[in-house]
Amino acid sequence: MPMPAMVIMGGTGEALMSTSELLWQPSPERVARSQMHEFMQRMADRHGIGCDWESLRRWAIERREVFWPEFLAYAGIELATPWRDVYRGQGIYDCEWFAGAKLNYARHLLRHNDERVALRGEDELGRSSSCTYQELRAEVARCAATLRREGVAVGDRVVGYLPNVPETVIAMLAAASIGAIWSSCSPDFGIGGVLDRFGQIGPKVLFTADGYTYNGKPFDSLERVRGILDKLTGIARVVVVPFLEGSGLGVPNRNPSAIGVPFRVQGSGLPAATSWREFLGPVNRKAPSLTFEGVPFDHPLFIMYSSGTTGVPKCIVHGHGGTLLQHMKELMLHCDLRRGDTIFYYTTCGWMMWNWLVSGLGVGSTVVLYEGSPAPPSAGGMSAPQAPADTLRLWRMADRLGITVFGTSPKFISACHKAEIEPGRDCDLSKLRCVLSTGSPLTVEEFRWVYAHVKNDVQLSSISGGTDIISCFMLGNPMLPVYAGEIQCRGLGMDVHALDEHAQPVIGQKGELVCTAPFPSRPVFFWDDPNHEKYRKAYFDHFPNIWRHGDYVEITGTGGVIVYGRSDATLNPGGVRIGTAEIYRQVEQLPEILDSVVVGKNTPDGDVDVLLFVVLRPGLALDEPLTARIKKQIAEGATKRHVPKFIHPVTDIPRTISGKKVELAITQILHGAQVLNRDALANPESLDQYRRFA
Repeated sequence: MPMPAMVIMGGTGEALMSTSELLWQPSPERVARSQMHEFMQRMADRHGIGCDWESLRRWAIERREVFWPEFLAYAGIELATPWRDVYRGQGIYDCEWFAGAKLNYARHLLRHNDERVALRGEDELGRSSSCTYQELRAEVARCAATLRREGVAVGDRVVGYLPNVPETVIAMLAAASIGAIWSSCSPDFGIGGVLDRFGQIGPKVLFTADGYTYNGKPFDSLERVRGILDKLTGIARVVVVPFLEGSGLGVPNRNPSAIGVPFRVQGSGLPAATSWREFLGPVNRKAPSLTFEGVPFDHPLFIMYSSGTTGVPKCIVHGHGGTLLQHMKELMLHCDLRRGDTIFYYTTCGWMMWNWLVSGLGVGSTVVLYEGSPAPPSAGGMSAPQAPADTLRLWRMADRLGITVFGTSPKFISACHKAEIEPGRDCDLSKLRCVLSTGSPLTVEEFRWVYAHVKNDVQLSSISGGTDIISCFMLGNPMLPVYAGEIQCRGLGMDVHALDEHAQPVIGQKGELVCTAPFPSRPVFFWDDPNHEKYRKAYFDHFPNIWRHGDYVEITGTGGVIVYGRSDATLNPGGVRIGTAEIYRQVEQLPEILDSVVVGKNTPDGDVDVLLFVVLRPGLALDEPLTARIKKQIAEGATKRHVPKFIHPVTDIPRTISGKKVELAITQILHGAQVLNRDALANPESLDQYRRFA
């Protein structure tokens, strides 16, 4: 049941009143048990800071030369060589972290060597696999040894065109252990999308799979791989994982006849191809010793990619040290993830949340990898109406595996809400402690649904950051309350603000999301950007030496954050700035609406018309009464200024591979421009229906 607004104490002792609806307050015992509280108490004892969240947050920013080494030690991250300086330089762009230090990301993730389960692989067909930390280390050692024999060395690129399976993690860790650079795309990327990414970075080894499934339908990857290799030069070895036939880890209940597409390398036409098991060698053969290349703190680890919806994707390079330090901070302190926990996030290996999830191995937790549709084949995908048993699939998995940290998207939570399911009633979620959501802002109604129908004693953490920093600017906190529609707090050590049109920090007002002080997980550089022109233009052109992230946000009076959407998609009718999320929050409460997207179209007189496109439940029509209801909901839930001038029905909303709405692509179409990179979309065909509105 909703609780009234409450008063909490800020870092200086002043009372801060939240006007938002309080949904959850951690018990004093839970706060005291949290790793965030433990770390705060340790810093209070050592450095004399106040023993409250706001004091810790301010200290971590103001004394970052003390905070980051303290957390490095708290997380147990071992360095091959010590640092000379914590950081050099004053600005975000030119700051060098932990100069002189050497470490290895894979070494920390594989520091455990026991019989606890490290990875669990699950897929939509009900197949499963698992491996212990000891088995994982052995498989990584075999893979790394073969990569070395293939000539892979420090700085070489190793890429994966793979489903979300344990073999993908093994290949990544093997590459990282050598000091090679890993990059991946999920297998639903088309040939053009893969070439736009891998074609820029010149990989030496390609890991792929014979195929993947979605909604119960098998897709053969090898035909696309042949097309990729026709144009991608320099690949010395192709390694094929038999996903459609069975797991390379050996899973007896993966039956190829149930899927219908046989695994084949011989006669495939793939040059220099070998199977996963042939590449690693016999399982019964003793694994070679596992060695880790000590590399500088900023040595490249991952190459990530911008969405690519406005042109060729930017290749964003992230380093070993910054990635590891940020991920451990977020997992251990903000999510309170521990050794005995089981963590899951619904993601593909083409999205940064995959990298973030896999870092859970560094805590010693069990990491759950799920491949396929979040609903069984009978549900017809997340866009279709679903019976309760369909949408319960992932919740039942959480029950069966004892998942303690469950990550998903607002789209999934909205689908569960509209399907009127009851995960808390129909599943045993007693071990579930934290629910994470990212990809777009989580609405007030979706916040309420989780507490009413999933679990009333759970930390619901909407998190936000992105590929650019491979981590979060704002996220959850086990010490703080949860308010409807708000992200709990800004990340520890992240000097995040909302700036108004005069570049001044504001509280309780909308502004540009910025970070004003250095942080370790900023990109090392962009690939093939020798003068760093693309890098500077992406983040630092708007405010000198201040990171402008491109989101439109509000910092609340209690330190929470409300995200209103991308600032480049912010609407400006009549000179009033409106975040798209403000409209989504209202529209998607209506049971008739399955999905929506809102954009602006320039008018001849210099103003902007707001257009709302809605996906309706099957059998419904956008008649006058429903149109009136939509407008009334927006006017009463937001303001009359938010009411769109036009509302149109569509059959689908364009989204990126990671599930984000692509407002900018629709805007380009409405203005007669060409969408340059359709392969960056999960459903590019959806764009065609918008041309009639141009």
